[in-house]
Amino acid sequence: MDVLVVGAGQAGLSAAYHLRRRGFAPYRVGVGGGFVVLDANAAPGGAWAHRSPSLRMATVHGVHDLPDAELPPPDPEAPAREVVPEYFAAYEARHALPVVRPVTVRTVRAESGSPDSRLLVETDHGTWSTRALINATGTWTRPFLPHYPGHFAGRRLHYAEYRGPEEFAGKRVLVVGGGASAIQVLSEVAAVGETVWVTRSEPVYHDGPFTPEYGRAAVAKVEERVRQGLPVRSVVSVTGLGPSVAYRRAEELGALHRRPMFDHLTEHGVAWGDEELAVDAIVWATGFRPEVGHLAPLGLRSPGGGIALTGTRATADPRVHLVGYGPSASTVGANRAGRAAVNDLVKLLGDPTPGRPTPGEPALGELTPEQPTPGDPAMEPAGV
Repeated sequence: MDVLVVGAGQAGLSAAYHLRRRGFAPYRVGVGGGFVVLDANAAPGGAWAHRSPSLRMATVHGVHDLPDAELPPPDPEAPAREVVPEYFAAYEARHALPVVRPVTVRTVRAESGSPDSRLLVETDHGTWSTRALINATGTWTRPFLPHYPGHFAGRRLHYAEYRGPEEFAGKRVLVVGGGASAIQVLSEVAAVGETVWVTRSEPVYHDGPFTPEYGRAAVAKVEERVRQGLPVRSVVSVTGLGPSVAYRRAEELGALHRRPMFDHLTEHGVAWGDEELAVDAIVWATGFRPEVGHLAPLGLRSPGGGIALTGTRATADPRVHLVGYGPSASTVGANRAGRAAVNDLVKLLGDPTPGRPTPGEPALGELTPEQPTPGDPAMEPAGV
């Protein structure tokens, strides 16, 4: 391939759209060049397909339209895990994007030490060779669980495993975290049980409107860390908690009385020094980390612990771009990053020659009889 995209969430689909728009030929079996999107999911939707059924379109922060395709006005009570995947599926079909799934990328390594060499993308279904790579793997598959001393014998789960408030009816639930995910859990569980909210630091609130200027300033804070090669922070972590539907609901339920972080876990709950609080369950709404382990053989990490970027390009390797990473880890940021990455790669690779299918050539993304079809046990579904 000329360009290989890893991941078919918002960032990956945006990149794919701009690759096709700039003239890169969509992947066809047996034909070299062009571009392909490898997605580890068995169906469209990215991380949205794995969200809690209780997350409704009325309570999501917002989904920015993909390039050249408006999201149809959804029913506010419709589950986001259904609406967004349907939108992504229609988008892939409308723009005939060459998404091959399910394919899990295991490692990416350089063919040789030369900057002009190809990148070898090793997957659970063979190895792909590409001149450049756009990584759009997001964070959903890497939930972060902080370590605290002690042992809790009750129910423990990360927000990624949360499937709604029903299982917590009549119980006392400790919710850990100061972001939007914690607010969603509090707004739902407090309606059926008792909640206790703890955070490591005081929650950051934003009372005013989220103006474009405020958004740019927040993104700039995250972008500066990425330029320096430091571990990334989420965009939401610097925007603060706003007056969302979930926030107002949690406030009405009296669930926003925050306590400081506990010192240690106990068998039946948590403790601050000698003060112990018994709880039935702990929900860790403690965020995610970027899924970039497959890029380790490329040696992109800086001494600061993160991957330094210049725009979307890995500073250490111009063949590699990261979208949906750091400052572009939002639906609007992902769109812009996809376009920026493609524009940069056109400068690196040169203007592509649009591919022209020949009679009898397989359709976009069509697998030949020699290849397992999606759903075949040989094409094992994996994470996002």
